[in-house]
Amino acid sequence: MRPEILFPLFVPVESLKGVGPRLAPAVHRLAGPLVRDLLFLAPSGLIRRREMTALTAVEGEIGIFDLVMGGLTKPGRPGLPFKVRTNDESGFLTLIWFGGSEAWIRRQCPEGERRIVSGKVEKFNDLVQIPHPDYVLAPDKRDEIVPIEPVYPATQGLSSRQVRRLVLTALEGLPDLPEWQDPAWLGKQAWPSWSEAMTVLHAPGGEHDLDPQAPARARLAFDEVLAHQLALVRRRRTRQAVRAPRIAPGQAAERLLSALPFTLTGAQQRAVADIRRDLANGEQMARLLQGDVGSGKTAVAALALADAVDSGFQAALMAPTDILARQHHERLTPLFAEAGIQCALLTGRDPASVRRPVLEGLAGGRLPVVIGTHALFQDSVAFHRLGLAVIDEQHRFGVRERQRLLDKGGPDGGVHLLTMSATPIPRTLELTQYGELDVSRLDEKPPGRRPIRTAVLPLDRLAEVATRLKAAIEAGAQAYWICPLIEESETVDLAAAEKRARDLSRLMGRPVGLMHGRMPGPERETVMQSFLDGHTPLLVATTVVEVGVDVPNATLMVIEHAERFGLAQLHQLRGRIGRSDKPSACTLLYASSDTGLGKTAVERLDILRQTEDGFEIAEADFRIRGGGDPLGLKQSGFPAYRFADPTAHASLIRAAADDARLILGRDPALTSERGRAVQVLEALFDWRASRPSGD
Repeated sequence: MRPEILFPLFVPVESLKGVGPRLAPAVHRLAGPLVRDLLFLAPSGLIRRREMTALTAVEGEIGIFDLVMGGLTKPGRPGLPFKVRTNDESGFLTLIWFGGSEAWIRRQCPEGERRIVSGKVEKFNDLVQIPHPDYVLAPDKRDEIVPIEPVYPATQGLSSRQVRRLVLTALEGLPDLPEWQDPAWLGKQAWPSWSEAMTVLHAPGGEHDLDPQAPARARLAFDEVLAHQLALVRRRRTRQAVRAPRIAPGQAAERLLSALPFTLTGAQQRAVADIRRDLANGEQMARLLQGDVGSGKTAVAALALADAVDSGFQAALMAPTDILARQHHERLTPLFAEAGIQCALLTGRDPASVRRPVLEGLAGGRLPVVIGTHALFQDSVAFHRLGLAVIDEQHRFGVRERQRLLDKGGPDGGVHLLTMSATPIPRTLELTQYGELDVSRLDEKPPGRRPIRTAVLPLDRLAEVATRLKAAIEAGAQAYWICPLIEESETVDLAAAEKRARDLSRLMGRPVGLMHGRMPGPERETVMQSFLDGHTPLLVATTVVEVGVDVPNATLMVIEHAERFGLAQLHQLRGRIGRSDKPSACTLLYASSDTGLGKTAVERLDILRQTEDGFEIAEADFRIRGGGDPLGLKQSGFPAYRFADPTAHASLIRAAADDARLILGRDPALTSERGRAVQVLEALFDWRASRPSGD
């Protein structure tokens, strides 16, 4: 139950004076339905005003003036403004409005009366004027104009100033919450209490209070990430409490290891050890295997699948696309055969005659390993004794989809879960997105992989690049040509990609493939399969090429407008080539500096040219691009923080993760005085009620 002290914050915003049926939808849209949501809406900027006179007015600054209203001059023709000439003891100043109602202006500026006026000063023909003043108030309302005014986000029907008035009303009922932070930690950081931090948040004393590292904002950010980390620790402990099969390695895994055409890297050996330790302890495993492109995640997963079979259990590997599932099946089946393990394929596109024996084999326990797509978690699929589920490109599946597969376990307890991702992310984001998972990193590539030569060229050399590409394709190479796709202009970009495909087809003298996000899934897979089989020499794509699809003969890639892509996304794209012992090359075409290529874009492309280390690139991209969409990919599952910024508050996130483990380690039931305060924190941010990461 929610602590009673929080009741004033969890009432509808309609309970605030001034929020009626007309305004409420706009408040809900901007902040949320609760008073807490409105208080959590942080100012994004501020307006600084200072006292001025007509004589001391400074152009470009915002002043507060005590003026006597003069006469109103109406515009003589359309396009001219209304003008009100005013004065103080030092001189004259003109207020102007383009458009507006004459009657309204006369009411605002009654001739001969004093008014307190605030607005941005401009000079026109050496005359001081204020276009569209922010405030025109009677002298007794002067206090409504504050020298430093916070600026809030606005939406249709709700201005920043209206938001500020509502926030000030909400602050009047701010409860004095118990302190959940360690007093020594607060003192060391020189942070205010929670209520003081909320007050400073909405009444900043200057630009310094808007800085993410400012005491009030840092305090609130830490509170938020601590609440989130507490939720993640709880999820991890709930999962660890689930009984699961004990799985140990045996002869099948040894035979499979001997059949591998390479020796495991040190990183792969460490990941295998991590997984085997989890599988053997009787608690449900939930581990993320995070590896760069070509780092050998599949080999590690195959050994885990073999371990499950060695221990008498069934195992499943689920991939997000039909092509990737078939690729896994084709490559793993010979290895499993060497280990004496039968492996089947199950996809939604298989006819009933193919599906029936697979379903019967799984239900009867005769089939130990199955590789498939979403078809694996359908109701028609039943396992005899499922012990391990491996999910490739896990971010492509929702939490409920993954859970439907895990629910197919039997009386032996929970099904162990191993998820895989080919998108390296920074350590800080690991804590926020995958905090409840154990993480193994594959940060080495198998020996024999040749480096990819990366060139960065201006777009005006596109014709030269295309001509060289034609020669390479005539010599037997395959290539990708990536066109940018920007959501706001999808139709325009799609048309450009279609034109590029036509132009390249004419140049090559043969058809080229075209793949984009608007194509139906089966059609997209047909195009990709043709490229995979070598029938199509060149593939033009508007979206990220299927992650995980391995076309060893594809050794060339051209990326148009590379400056539009995120650094990590460029790295993922580049990872589609260089997957054999053949030399590979990637060309990044960018808009030249005279068309607006900025310093950040230059730095991003230079980093990509210098390194192929996906983890190093991810950290650099995170540092350069900051929060928002730090990977250059629309990643699901990242928490929607109100105060915390994963870039600016990286150290706080790490500290909060340690603190959460310490708090729940010392007081699991939160029965101490501080524990009860921590319960208030959890309820305040409500992370326990939010969706799990990755959904």
